[in-house]
Amino acid sequence: MSQTSPPPPLTALADLDAQLQAAGWAVLDADTTARLAGEPLSALAGWAPLWNDLPADPHLKDGGRYRRRRHGSFVVEHGELRPVPHRAHWQPVSYNALHGGLERWFEPLHPTLIHDPAWAALIVSLAERACRLRGEDPATPWYVEAHPFRIDTTDGIGRPTPEGAHRDGVDLVAVVLVGRHGVKGGETRVFDARGPQGVRFTLAEPWSALLLDDERVIHESTPIQPQQADRPGHRDTLVLTLRRGGFQDPPASAAVSNS
Repeated sequence: MSQTSPPPPLTALADLDAQLQAAGWAVLDADTTARLAGEPLSALAGWAPLWNDLPADPHLKDGGRYRRRRHGSFVVEHGELRPVPHRAHWQPVSYNALHGGLERWFEPLHPTLIHDPAWAALIVSLAERACRLRGEDPATPWYVEAHPFRIDTTDGIGRPTPEGAHRDGVDLVAVVLVGRHGVKGGETRVFDARGPQGVRFTLAEPWSALLLDDERVIHESTPIQPQQADRPGHRDTLVLTLRRGGFQDPPASAAVSNS
């Protein structure tokens, strides 16, 4: 598959904390993602067929039909992952100019994911890194939202980040590439939120992962197009966000949701 930009600079697991502290982002290859979770790579790769069962996103305000997704919410506390009752995904306009301010309800995650020990292991491992990044006590609760995405090119173009370069209003973001099939484009771009410095690369290896300090960097992915005009393709990702202090909720419900 041809690349539209350089491959990502990779970080060894032993250097992950230092890289996040220094740069605000890090890219792990697939084997390192699995080592981070403490699980065999095959355990993560076994989730891939679930991306064939993602409902269409009913909330795209640009009128597109290119995004399919599900959504789930969890809390990590004392090294354990706990699902919470299904809830809407909400962001303020300051973080998402296109879809901010809307309560967006999506179909819940497949039970296969929720009950998989490898799923819990991956998210708990990210919570441990978030504690180190923020200098928090290991007992700090982390509020996690999980978003499996499929962006397709059925209508000729698909937009992984229709809101443009953005932050998510959380502490740590993990973007895991599940797979690319028959597409070109989808370049990842990460910029320092305080200035013009940035990097660009294309995630191509399934189960490689981009980790982001959401307070320090903004990110986006460029649109995808089919490699062959008569054969639509797609790009599958898993986005996990971790936040201290509670979920992002509409102001009227925040006190109830975060208690």
